[in-house]
Amino acid sequence: MTTVTEIFASRVFDDKVMRARLPGKVYRSLRETIDRGMPLDQNLANAVAEAMCAWAVENGATHFTHWFQPLTGITAEKHDGFLNPAPDGRVIMELTGKELIQGEPDASSFPSGGLRATFEARGYTAWDPSSYAFIKEKTLCIPTAFCSYGGEALDKKTPLLRSMEALNRQALRILRLFGGSEVKRVVTNVGPEQEYFLVDREMYLKRRDLIYTGRTLFGAKAPKGQELEDHYFGAIKPRVQAYMEDLNEELWKLGVLAKTEHNEVAPAQHELAPIYSSTNVATDHNQLTMEIMKKVARRHGLVCLLHEKPFAGVNGSGKHNNWSMSTDTGENLLSPGETPYENARFLLFLVAVIKAVDDYQDLLRLAVATAGNDHRLGANEAPPAVISIFLGDELSAVLSAIETDSPYAGAEKKTLKLGVDSLPRFTRDTTDRNRTSPFAFTGNKFEFRMVGSSDSIACANVMINASVAEALRQFADALEAADNFDDKLHALIREQIIAHKRIIFNGNGYDDAWIREATTERGLLNLRTTADALPRLLEKKNMDMLTGLGVFSESELRSRYEIQLENYVRTVRIEALTMADMARKEIIPAVAAYAAALAEGVGAKKSADPSLACAYETKLIRKLSCLTDCADAATETVEKAVTALDGIHDVTAESCHVRDELLPRMAELRAVCDEAETLTASSYWPFPTYGDLLFGV
Repeated sequence: MTTVTEIFASRVFDDKVMRARLPGKVYRSLRETIDRGMPLDQNLANAVAEAMCAWAVENGATHFTHWFQPLTGITAEKHDGFLNPAPDGRVIMELTGKELIQGEPDASSFPSGGLRATFEARGYTAWDPSSYAFIKEKTLCIPTAFCSYGGEALDKKTPLLRSMEALNRQALRILRLFGGSEVKRVVTNVGPEQEYFLVDREMYLKRRDLIYTGRTLFGAKAPKGQELEDHYFGAIKPRVQAYMEDLNEELWKLGVLAKTEHNEVAPAQHELAPIYSSTNVATDHNQLTMEIMKKVARRHGLVCLLHEKPFAGVNGSGKHNNWSMSTDTGENLLSPGETPYENARFLLFLVAVIKAVDDYQDLLRLAVATAGNDHRLGANEAPPAVISIFLGDELSAVLSAIETDSPYAGAEKKTLKLGVDSLPRFTRDTTDRNRTSPFAFTGNKFEFRMVGSSDSIACANVMINASVAEALRQFADALEAADNFDDKLHALIREQIIAHKRIIFNGNGYDDAWIREATTERGLLNLRTTADALPRLLEKKNMDMLTGLGVFSESELRSRYEIQLENYVRTVRIEALTMADMARKEIIPAVAAYAAALAEGVGAKKSADPSLACAYETKLIRKLSCLTDCADAATETVEKAVTALDGIHDVTAESCHVRDELLPRMAELRAVCDEAETLTASSYWPFPTYGDLLFGV
């Protein structure tokens, strides 16, 4: 029987494989490139390509691809064969250094927000040696960045790498001030927890809303949902367990550190969590995870739904982005140690994060803004759209003591007694967890809970990295110019606590009173929808910071604004057209047919006995007839709102129309149809219900 340790990373050209297959000098040079960001020369690339090709062919690969992450939200790949003609008429299998380093996909066929015109096709993919190549099925996948002919980033990876480098530069400046000369690099690490739903494939194929949009556009609440709280951490059903086992094995082969799996709160909802890795690698791995989740589900007669809100009335799905900073010497810069009050370096990095989140709360919000996530945020299952930071009682008390220049008594570590002699005693953590906080400190990292389940984590981490890098840059400037470092350090930490304490909130983020306090008393932003959030990307302070650090150019920022708003508009438009189509072709005819059958039954009864009142049937027929008329009228208003989009030629105005006109009309149509579902006999209803989908696996 093959063990986990034997299959883990068996399909990855990782450090173990490189060490074994590359000449010592080549291996050391490549490690310098990976670990220190040193330049990559052609001779090195040729040697690596030769070894990579030989390894891939031995493991059954016949093709290679530059695997990249365009602005579509999914990955892209164009496969080329290893085979090349040999002089004797046969073929040889080879990969050249040039093919490894650079590819050329059609840049005009991917979203560019105006950076590329249709006739300007040339674009380039460039090897990212910091993320290991891997074999997927029979193709060697080489992780790459993607840019246009003019050098503009057309992907999610390039800005992520730039943001990591920006944070590294500024963090090293801070560490040098504390005497950390041995540290050569600071990296950010991420562990993204991935939530998802599993539904039966046969039922899925009967619902055009799931097929076209990934979520149910209609559906009355089932008699049972998540009220009994009996699904969370419950025993995993055999069919789901088989899926999870298969999924784990496929992920482990690709070096994905899948570790934790369990049932989530909603019926049919589950979660997978990996061990931390560098942000770049974690982003690649999360994209792979989402792809393989869907692929493995098909083997088991299931469909994996990654939409943020596939079902109304039960929890949606997010992706908790656990973020931290560490040095190449193994230190976690967000680890408080035993006495956080005395750990000045930790406190400086902590207040840098606090300042970053406060100053750039709009960037964090818009980084997770999508049409799908708008249905989830603030719905008593995910953080509200208002950004805040949870620190817990001890750290809050530490910062309060610094702010007021008063002594800090310290937190007593308490031992919990469970009342059963055979159970162990354990020390309680000094901070609780706050699942309602968008940005929560959880011991030695921050958990950004707002990312949507279908999102790439790259966007959120670009904004976190860049915002923190900017805070560290300002701190380094001030401290490097100080006459007395210790005095300036203490004053700086205190100033930042006073300036940014408004962003700290340890209470219930679901409470309406908090939203009122946050917006009216603290002046925090409440950007409720994608149409509200995305325009903040072009705010001067945000553009100045992101361009100043070299994370984006101005043209790249403007292109992303256009792309993301266009995607928002197109997504809702598709949903609206799907709703109208389902209402006209399935729901209204089904309700009318049921009403007709009832009327026919009434006629038959009265024909047999004219004295029968048939009050129940008559009343129901009237309700159903009224609902079909209302559904027809509501469908017409949705169609008119969609048609109105054709007359709007500015993407910002389009997004406002979607928010203010189209989405409310869609909600009205859904309400009528969902009510009709509750009154229509199940034998007449044209597609599987919530009860069928949520409890059908």
